[in-house]
Amino acid sequence: MGRDGDTPIHAHGDRELCDTAVRIYTEALSAGRIPRSSLEPAPCLTELALVHPDPQDDAWVRPVPPSAALAHLLQPVIREIHERIRLSAALADSLAPLASVASADPNLAITVLEGIPLIEGTIQSALDSAQEEILTLQPGSSRPVDQLKKALERALSTVERGATLRHIYQHPARYSPAIKTYLDEVPPGHIQVRTIEQTVERLFIFDGTVAFIPANAKRDVALEIRHPALVRYLIQVYEVLWAQATPLTEPLQTPPSSASVTAVQLSIARLLVDGHVDQVVARKLGISVRTCRAHISKLMQTVNATSRTQLGALLVQSGIVERGGP
Repeated sequence: MGRDGDTPIHAHGDRELCDTAVRIYTEALSAGRIPRSSLEPAPCLTELALVHPDPQDDAWVRPVPPSAALAHLLQPVIREIHERIRLSAALADSLAPLASVASADPNLAITVLEGIPLIEGTIQSALDSAQEEILTLQPGSSRPVDQLKKALERALSTVERGATLRHIYQHPARYSPAIKTYLDEVPPGHIQVRTIEQTVERLFIFDGTVAFIPANAKRDVALEIRHPALVRYLIQVYEVLWAQATPLTEPLQTPPSSASVTAVQLSIARLLVDGHVDQVVARKLGISVRTCRAHISKLMQTVNATSRTQLGALLVQSGIVERGGP
């Protein structure tokens, strides 16, 4: 190829040798000198000072020994390396003293974790470091078997280090075989479990120093919280919920009524009286909408309601739910 049809194109980096230049330079080293006209296909040999004029004949050039050429070519590279080292040292000297100031910034005590692998890995690291107590709040009625298997392995490892576990589930979790199997495998005295009618989102707290909460509905973004004041506040929230929750070893309270209403149906009745729709009731109680509607149907039969509008009033009149009650 050529430029303007005659002049060869010779394009590469200013510190590189093309294949043609390597071939000509090799020939020059072998022969001791070559005609100056031989350099036309490889001007980079002259630009990089790999050849010099023959002092006895200007029409010829002699090659510079490779060792001398390398030392010459490396000089600007070495200068650049030294300059970058100097710049790095200057930046370190300027910014290192500010590390103690930055560590006191509350905003840096909250880390956003994006992606399930990063979230699970960070939680696992906190779990591996826990030595005293782990608090968890798990909304929903059950957890996948594979998750519970991993949770059991982590729980047993934690117990071996002497740490204790406290879990808060929702009432329907009492009837989950997978959760029951998980709890049976943990040595007694190291784990306490309570259930609650309604709960907030998922919450993990390790040794009172670091907490994790979801940052979106999909739970593929989470917040790692290490600010002492925020962690203390979340612990207080947990303790309030713990005090309201029912130990797993105790039966759930049923309504003081002759009507045959289960604890789950009582929870549904309370939410219906508060004006919540089926989807919201199901989400708050950690059950499916289909299961929720089945319980609502039984409630309607129990109080002889002929419509959903009538159901709320009859639940109050029957004494199943107290207006303004919990």
